[in-house]
Amino acid sequence: MNILNEMHPRATQTTIAETLQQVETDETRRQAILKALENVNRKGFYIEAKAIIKLMKPVTWFPPMWAFLCGAISTGVSLSENWLVLVAGLILAGPLMCAMSQTMNDYFDREVDAINEPYRPIPAGQISKDASWIITFALIGVAFALSYWIHPYVLWISFASVLMSHMYSGPPLRAKRNGWFGNLIVGLAYEGVAWLTGSFALTKGIPSSESIALAVVFSLGAHGIMTLNDFKSVVGDKIRNVRSIPVQLGEKNAAVLAAVVMNTAQAVAIAIIAAKGAWIWAGFALLLLVAQQPMQRILIAQPKEKAVWYNSFGTLLYVMSMMIAAIGIR
Repeated sequence: MNILNEMHPRATQTTIAETLQQVETDETRRQAILKALENVNRKGFYIEAKAIIKLMKPVTWFPPMWAFLCGAISTGVSLSENWLVLVAGLILAGPLMCAMSQTMNDYFDREVDAINEPYRPIPAGQISKDASWIITFALIGVAFALSYWIHPYVLWISFASVLMSHMYSGPPLRAKRNGWFGNLIVGLAYEGVAWLTGSFALTKGIPSSESIALAVVFSLGAHGIMTLNDFKSVVGDKIRNVRSIPVQLGEKNAAVLAAVVMNTAQAVAIAIIAAKGAWIWAGFALLLLVAQQPMQRILIAQPKEKAVWYNSFGTLLYVMSMMIAAIGIR
C-alpha cells in the first residue's frame, strides 16, 4: 500500500476511488467509502435521533470516567459522604466532556472517517456535518452548568478541556495530524485532566503532589494506548496524510514504542507508590506490569493483527494499575 503514502489530504474522490482499487478493500466496503465521501460535506440540517448516541461514542467514555474516579479515590476523602459530587463528576467526565470531544472530532475528522469508518453517523448520512454542531454545543452548555455546580474552578477545567479538544481535532493546530502531539493532548485530557478534576472536586483544593505526579505519569503513558488505537486507521491516515505513529514509524516500531511508553509510566508510578511507603500496593502494581510482558511480545510479533486485541485486554491491566496507584497514595 505504498501508493497511499503519496495521497494528499485534499485528494479528489476520483483519485481516492482509483487508489482504493489498488489496496486490499472488498467491493462492499469500497462502495460504502465512496458513498460516505459524498455524505460528509452535504449541506443542510438533519439528525436521526438514533444516531446521536452513536455520534457521542459511549465506548470512549470509560477512560476519563475511570481517571476521574482514580483522582477522587487518591484524595482519601470519603466517597459515600460525597456521592452526589462523585456521580456528577463521572457524568461530566464521560457522557458530557468526552462525548463532546467525540462529536467535535467527528466533524473535523469526517473525511478521514469516510475512509476508515464509513458507517459513522456523518459519513453514513445519518447526521449532517452542520447539525453535528448542535449536539456539540448542547453538550458543552450542560457540561459548563454541571461544572459550575460542582465548583466554579471545575468550570475553568472544563473550559480548558474544550480548548484541548479543538486543538486536537480542529484548525489551525489540528494536532492529531501528527501522532506525537495529538496523542499527547488526548492522554493529558483523558487521563491527567480527568484525574485532577476528580481530586479537586472532592477536596476543593490543590491535590497532593503524589496525585499530581501520577496524573502526569499516566497521561504520558496513555500516549502508548493512543498509538495502538491508531492501528485501525492506517489506510485512511495514509490517504489523508495524517501522520500517526504507525504511519511514521511503521507498525512494528510503533508497537515497540507503545509498549515502552506504557511500561515506563507504570514503572515510575510504582516508584511513587513505594516512596509513599505503600509497599503492598506497589507490589500489586508490579505484578500487573509483569503480566503485560508476554502480551506485549505477542503484540510486537504481530502488531497489525494484535493491536485491537491488546487494546482490549493488555491496556486493561494498565488502567487497573491506575486504580492500584490511587489507592496506594491515599
